[in-house]
Amino acid sequence: MKIETVEQNHVLCAVIESDTPVITDVQNALDVLMRAKYEAGSNNIVVDKNLVAEDFFILSTGLAGEILQKYINYGGRIAIFGDYTHYTSKPLKDFIYESNKGKDVFFVATKAEAIHMLAR
Repeated sequence: MKIETVEQNHVLCAVIESDTPVITDVQNALDVLMRAKYEAGSNNIVVDKNLVAEDFFILSTGLAGEILQKYINYGGRIAIFGDYTHYTSKPLKDFIYESNKGKDVFFVATKAEAIHMLAR
């Protein structure tokens, strides 16, 4: 895993890069957050959807809820970018819609959008 620090509007974002998924369970997700805080000095995580376990997007597994609650508890914010058009689950679509209205969790199409959402 590699972390690139990007600054926009005086806000630091930790852009996570990897060849393999890095958010596969709660502990991995916390490790990413802590590493970003240590290496990039930021609690703003930008991650490609391909680096997140597919179970995260199946809300009935509870993985998304557990991970995002931990992020909130530890002051983390996350923007996950990628293509969400192939998902047909209404609960997931509603979850994405509601998350994007908040200030801590975002689901967007591009890395640039992800950085923008965290840096506004």
